[in-house]
Amino acid sequence: MNSIVGTIGNGSPLVADTSPMIDPFGRAVTYLRVSVTDRCDFRCTYCMAEHMTFLPKKDLLTLEELNRICSAFIAKGVRKIRLTGGEPLVRKNIMFLVRELGKRVQNGDLHELTLTTNGSQLSRYAEELYDCGVRRINVSLDTLDPDKFHAITRWGDFSKVMEGIDAAQTAGLKIKLNAVALKDFNEAEIPELLRFAHGRGMDLTVIETMPMGEVEEDRTDRYLPLSKLRADLEQQFTLNDIPYKTGGPARYVEVAETAGRLGFITPLTHNFCESCNRVRLTCTGTLYMCLGQNDAADLRTALRASEDDALVYAAIDEAITRKPKGHDFIIDRTHNRPAVARHMSVTGG
Repeated sequence: MNSIVGTIGNGSPLVADTSPMIDPFGRAVTYLRVSVTDRCDFRCTYCMAEHMTFLPKKDLLTLEELNRICSAFIAKGVRKIRLTGGEPLVRKNIMFLVRELGKRVQNGDLHELTLTTNGSQLSRYAEELYDCGVRRINVSLDTLDPDKFHAITRWGDFSKVMEGIDAAQTAGLKIKLNAVALKDFNEAEIPELLRFAHGRGMDLTVIETMPMGEVEEDRTDRYLPLSKLRADLEQQFTLNDIPYKTGGPARYVEVAETAGRLGFITPLTHNFCESCNRVRLTCTGTLYMCLGQNDAADLRTALRASEDDALVYAAIDEAITRKPKGHDFIIDRTHNRPAVARHMSVTGG
């Protein structure tokens, strides 16, 4: 649907184009991930440097502006929005945005609103998240050992995360645990994590570490191919491939012994780009068309240039024409620098 909303300087009509977003490879973009903050109350060793420099608050979009951009994407065919960070629940007044987007779920414009969290704030927000229309969340959890948890997160409190998971399940939220598979750290624990998750009715997804941002460690020392992890798991579990999808990049199996689902996200050993339906918006209004590429579009300027959304729609459309076929992630001894300089917390997971 297009409508003329005004004119530009030369008198030409300014058209608000709300037609669906189709990228150069024929993929419909229906999934928006929004990093509402680059800040986090953890400092996970594979994700952040210990002493991070965060964006000044003046550079961030307001929550009202984030809602306006999300609404533009919904008008153009986005049906799933995931709020990410950093840690999204540390953003001041974040529930304003959750409530506003939740209204779009209630009226049918948006099929799903969800978020990825480290779980530290869930005991405080779980009930309100459910009340706002959130039904499913991802919780990042790499180990069940409190000491190792503190070591990998630097600042994290394992007991608070467990309290948060309890509160979320009590509130009715369905949880999927996300674990980054790290060689010589948690590879031997994945069976225990799997049994823990499935024993509580939660899915588990394991993720290969991604070469994003400068951190203190060499990622080649931590890189664990999930092909190897799967082979190891098959020594004690029966893994049956299933067509289950959640809209993200995970490939799922059913574990016969637990009757639960296990997902694999493999950006390195088997990249998932051919079916990519996602774009990522940062808290400053920068749109990344691919997690593993530096090409981006500035939506903040368009947003603030006019009170109507025609310029925003036009900026989105131009950006989608530049969505690449896939990323360039590689981790080996000759590629041990980050594929992109920005940290995952800037773009959102």
